[in-house]
Amino acid sequence: MKSFVLSLLLVFSAPIWAQVTNLDNSPYNMQNSPYNMDNSPYNMRNSPYNMDNSPYNINSTNGVYDNTGNRIGYEVKAPSGVTNYFDNSGNRIGYTPAKR
Repeated sequence: MKSFVLSLLLVFSAPIWAQVTNLDNSPYNMQNSPYNMDNSPYNMRNSPYNMDNSPYNINSTNGVYDNTGNRIGYEVKAPSGVTNYFDNSGNRIGYTPAKR
């Protein structure tokens, strides 16, 4: 009986290790979330209807291009420092967290 109690004590007293998620890079961080208005295509700064983001603006400086030179979208930096990537239709396709 003593050995059983001792083995139970060893099992339940073993250290517990939890995985830590870096919230800075997480989409669950409100700073990175598409539900944050700074990251939303409904914000005029991020909208494809904003002339700065339009694929029809030949002077646009925030275009994102594929390896063959075709424009696939645009990037907009939010006030929080997050860089959002949108396709030409205004759908958010990714982000880069703020650098600290």
